[in-house]
Parts: sequence; C-alpha cells; structure tokens
Amino acid sequence: MPLGNSLSPLSRVHCNMLRAFKQHCQQIMAQLPPERMLALDVLRGLTITAMILVNNPGSWRYVYAPLQHAQWHGWTLTDLIFPFFIVIVGISIQLSLAKKTLSPKRQLLNQGLVRSAKLYILGLFLVLFYYNFRDPNYSYLEQKLQTLRIFGVLQRIAVVYFISLIIALYCATRGRIIAAASLTIIYLLAMYKLPYQSVYGREFVGLFEYGNSFAAWLDHTVLGAAHVHFSKATPFAFDPEGLWSSLPAIVSCISGLLIGQWLQTERNLVAKVRGLALFGVVAVWLAELWHFGLPINKNLWTPSFVLLSSGYCALALAACLWLCDIKRYRLWSAPFIVFGANAILFFMFAGVMARVLGMINVGGSSLHSWLFNSLYQPAFGNYNGSLAYALSFLVLSYCIMYQCYRRGYIFKV
Repeated sequence: MPLGNSLSPLSRVHCNMLRAFKQHCQQIMAQLPPERMLALDVLRGLTITAMILVNNPGSWRYVYAPLQHAQWHGWTLTDLIFPFFIVIVGISIQLSLAKKTLSPKRQLLNQGLVRSAKLYILGLFLVLFYYNFRDPNYSYLEQKLQTLRIFGVLQRIAVVYFISLIIALYCATRGRIIAAASLTIIYLLAMYKLPYQSVYGREFVGLFEYGNSFAAWLDHTVLGAAHVHFSKATPFAFDPEGLWSSLPAIVSCISGLLIGQWLQTERNLVAKVRGLALFGVVAVWLAELWHFGLPINKNLWTPSFVLLSSGYCALALAACLWLCDIKRYRLWSAPFIVFGANAILFFMFAGVMARVLGMINVGGSSLHSWLFNSLYQPAFGNYNGSLAYALSFLVLSYCIMYQCYRRGYIFKV
C-alpha cells in the first residue's frame, strides 16, 4: 500500500502544505541574483521581520518579556534588533563600494546625500501619517504638526548612513578604527564630564538616568520637549534616537564597515566564519564586563551597548554563513530573503498599515483594537492573542512583499 494512502486526511493535508511550501521556497531561491550575499540578505530579513513583529502586537498591555525593550539599563533580544540593522547598513556600504571603485567620490557622496534625504523624509512621513477620526476635537495641527517628532528609526539610519559613507570613502582600516575610538571618547567625555543645568538652576554631571543625562539635556534643549519620543521624562525630555546618542550609533555602523572588510578578504569562508564568531564572543564578553562600569543601555546607545550588539550581530552573521553557505541549508531562509530584499518597503508598508488599522473607526474603537478584542483575544487569550495578531500582521505583509519580490520590484531610496 502506498504510504500516502496510509496517512490520515489531516496528515495528508499537512504533507501537501509542506510540499507546496518547499516548492514556494525553491522558486524564491531560484530568483535570487547570483551576485547577492545570501547570508547578509537572510540576516537583514530576520532583523526586519523581528522589528515588525515586536512593533505590532495585538495589545501593548500583553507582550511577552523577550518582545519588550529593557525598561532602562540592561537588554533584551528586542533591544538588539535596531543595532543589527545599523551594523548591516555598514556591511552593505562596504560591499557596495567594492562594486563602485571607478566612481568618483564626489558622485558617491552626492548619491549618498540624496539617499539619506529620502530616508529622512520617509521617516517624517510615517510620523505625520496619522489622524484620529474617532475624536471630533482632534486637531492635526496641534497634536501632530506642532509636536512633530524630529528623529526616529529611519531618520537615525539616514544620518548614520551618510556619516558612515563619508568615513568609508575617506578612511582606510586604521582611519575607521580611529574614527570609532574618537567618537566613543567624545561621547563618554561629554556624558561623564560636561555639567548641565535644569530650568531650576540645579547642576548635574555624569548621570545615566532616565530623563537625566547629558544626552537627555541636549535633546531637551535643542529639539524641545514637544518633539522627542519621551516627551514627559523629567527633568529632561529626550529621544532614544536623539542627537548625542547618534555618535555611538555611527560607531555601530563603522563596526559593520569593518565586518564588511573582513568578508572581502582572501580567506576561505570557514576562516571568515571563525573570525566573526571569535570577534562576536569576545565583544559580548567584554561588553558584559564593561556593563559593571558603563551600563548597557539602548536608549542612550552606550558604547557597551555598541560592543554587545555588534558582537551578537557578528555571531548571527556567522551562523547564517555557516547554515546557508557552508552546510548549504537554504530553503528555510526563503521567506526572510523576501523580507530582506525589500526591507525599507516592508518597514514603510508595515508602518502605514499599522496606522491605517489605528485610524479606521469600528464601533467607537480602532479597527486594530476591534480585531484584537473581538477575534484574537477571545480565541487565544491575552498574551497568545497579542502574539497571534502580530504573526497575522506578518503573514499579510509577507503576501504583499512576496508579490513585489516575484515581480522583481525592489524599492530603493
């Protein structure tokens, strides 16, 4: 008797689904351009997938601990997502410049400036794309334009990308290391040594507290309390993607440049993976030791956080290289290639869709809240329902992103 006939109807359905998924993944892999670095695309896809997952729960009241940011000092897996993306930006800069050795530096800088400006504008668009239709007294001018958040995820990427591009074009390995060390020292000197005052005349120095640090004071003074994410923090409102914390964020990107250089060496792939793994382990170990003196803190983007996140990113890239290029286990990565190939479009789509679901009025609440309260929470419970909503959001996003990938549409800025 054939094996298929001995299976239950449910098992046959499962087998057919697995077979269809395998064929789907094979089609994706066949469409991948041969010059692309598969492991980097997979890591980018994993990173942006994790970012969208944690940004779109069914309810912010019911989120599992690993999917939340650390309250202040310390870290969770979620805290590693954004710095992973910054490091990947640095790797991508280095790999792309290798293909443009004949292009004048001025031309590359002009292209980078335009790209940076586009990223910044897209970030502002996401900030402004919202209107509360449920509130008849809602004022877009007062509650959105006059409280415009100047910085954010895409805005930080824009700034970090352009400055890192300048460093990549004009600095060799030694210069890049000196730039990273200099930015770190400047950041720490200001955080530890520069005094600052509250509006009541009280002077502070060397603090790394929520709403009380040199970085927070600078954001509060330059950007204003109305234009930052933590607008109610005291004594100083600040932004986790603010001004001073951008300096060590650039160092994160420089670490990506150096990783990209390592990948371009003549060493064999096994040696490259071992080098990445060694760097990752040492960096994480040093960061955890440094944490006793300089706290690991994503919101302040402390240098210990840079070391930790860059180390884990190197380990993650080593794992992807080992799985995809050494062991040749590739089919599992196909969905992440779809997301990674169109990371900016995926981020924009998810941001717009989340805001649309929050704007549509259903029975006095948003469509987002209605879906969670009426469907996901009753079916799966509080925390599982919130996670199921986020996973459903990912599935919907994948369907859209796959159609773009299948048609060869890659959104570039």
